[in-house]
Amino acid sequence: MLDRQGLHLRAALFASIRDFFTSRGFLEVDTPLRQPVIIPESNIVPLIAEGQYLQTSPELCMKRILAAGCDKIFQLCPCFRKGERGRLHLEEFMMLEWYRRDADYQQLMDDCECLLNEIVDGMVRESSGSAPGGEDGGLGRFELARPWPRLSVDEAFRRYSPLSLERSMADDCFEEMLVEHVEPKLGCGKPLFLYDYPVEMAALARKKPGDPTRAERFELYLHGVELANGYSELTDAGEQRQRFAAELGRMEKMGLVHGGMPERFLSDLKRLPAAADIALGVDRLFMLLAGYGEIGRAVPFGPEDF
Repeated sequence: MLDRQGLHLRAALFASIRDFFTSRGFLEVDTPLRQPVIIPESNIVPLIAEGQYLQTSPELCMKRILAAGCDKIFQLCPCFRKGERGRLHLEEFMMLEWYRRDADYQQLMDDCECLLNEIVDGMVRESSGSAPGGEDGGLGRFELARPWPRLSVDEAFRRYSPLSLERSMADDCFEEMLVEHVEPKLGCGKPLFLYDYPVEMAALARKKPGDPTRAERFELYLHGVELANGYSELTDAGEQRQRFAAELGRMEKMGLVHGGMPERFLSDLKRLPAAADIALGVDRLFMLLAGYGEIGRAVPFGPEDF
């Protein structure tokens, strides 16, 4: 369990997040935790409650809100993914997502830089003017001054992976190379954006103009930990249907449950102009900034507290 100081710091984190977005004209929204259909993703297993799925992400519903005419929205909400338990994973975790119409992934990177600096200021105020620090050092380890470095996936694999990006994709071991060899080298001391992923690794992102093999997707890393995943939206409903169909086919071969094709989402997608969205793991961020050694200690009640 978090102690009293930890609860106050976590509350300060949440308050800083809300202040950041509301001061910039974002609308806070909420969406159902339990839904009959979710994003088809073969690498994520949902939890089932009374025949429906606990959301693995609020993305489908938030995009439908954006398509209905909102310009800038955000949400803080719990998400659920079956079997995710480890130093950086919980089956239930807190997600921050925000969306911008008429924007791309470059603007989301700028948002991240501003957001984290304001969050740190709020946590420092809550801790009586000194940076909080646990057994892992907390805020004292990090330099957050803008701008943060930006590294393409191609260059990251050239620097850190024993296999090239092309070979990793051909041998179906991209995730293995990324997790074992690339991620530990990213964001050490200062946050870093890893950007322009192979299009096969970005099911909901639009292709990069001039290079259809890459997608306008990025991830934010700090201290070797992935904190956020953002991208310029794929708004072509026909192409999105094809990508979902391919993913559903993979899920069926693997024997994974799924809710089928999200038809209402695809229908609303036709009304969505250029847009960008990002999901940030709040518990991971709090774990790093407050200096906790593992994510189960960064939440009010971890799995070991029951």
